Formats: sequence, C-alpha cells, structure tokens
Amino acid sequence: MAGYENNAYFWQKVESLFLSSGYKQTRKKGDVHPVFKNLIYPTDYGYLKDTKCTSGSGVSVYAGSGNRSRISALVVAVDILERELDVKVLIGCSEEEVSEVLHFLNQTNYQKTVLIRKGQEIPPWSITVS
Repeated sequence: MAGYENNAYFWQKVESLFLSSGYKQTRKKGDVHPVFKNLIYPTDYGYLKDTKCTSGSGVSVYAGSGNRSRISALVVAVDILERELDVKVLIGCSEEEVSEVLHFLNQTNYQKTVLIRKGQEIPPWSITVS
C-alpha cells in the first residue's frame, strides 16, 4: 500500500489550505528561539493565517530560500512537554534547508519529528468513486 507521501489528492488539499491561507513570517533565519535560547532558526519561520493546529495558533511554516509558493514537505512532530502531535509545513526549502530544519526540530529530548516528502502518484485506494 502506498503512503501519503505519494498521494496527489492529499497534497492537493494541503496546497489548497496553504495557498488560501497566506503565510505570516514571525522569525527570520538566524533568530534565537524565544524559549530555548540555544536554538537558532535555520530558515524564516511563521504560520498560516486563519488555520488551526494543536497549540491553538496557526499551522507552523518553515520558509526556505526557494519558491515560497511551493510546498517542499511536511514534518510531523511529537512534543512530550506540550503533550501534542503537530504538523509543520516546509515551503521553498532546498534539500540542505530540509536537513537543517529537521536538525533544528530534533535537537531537544522533548520533541522528535519525521519528514513526509511530497509525491505526485495517485494510489488506487485514494480515488473517490462518485
């Protein structure tokens, strides 16, 4: 069975949410994390306006140096301090920037993440029959 990374319909919905929300930048690349002073943002950071995530704020976005109208991947994070499971969007990120974001997000013992790469395949199980 194919995974979500290969489901074009899933990514179509993610892109619709992203493109209809608008990105609001709150931190620049190189800024220090407001709580964990040893963490430095590897890319610009912000959130999607008019969206929700488990923390009650907008969906987190890490914005790389490339085309910021294109989603590079999603990151699923589990945080045992906050007791939450959260999804973060990577836009315009090169492979190097993806690696830097993953390193940034996995530095503490309290949060660990996995990457979901964007694919274009349409698995048969995802097709909705009318």
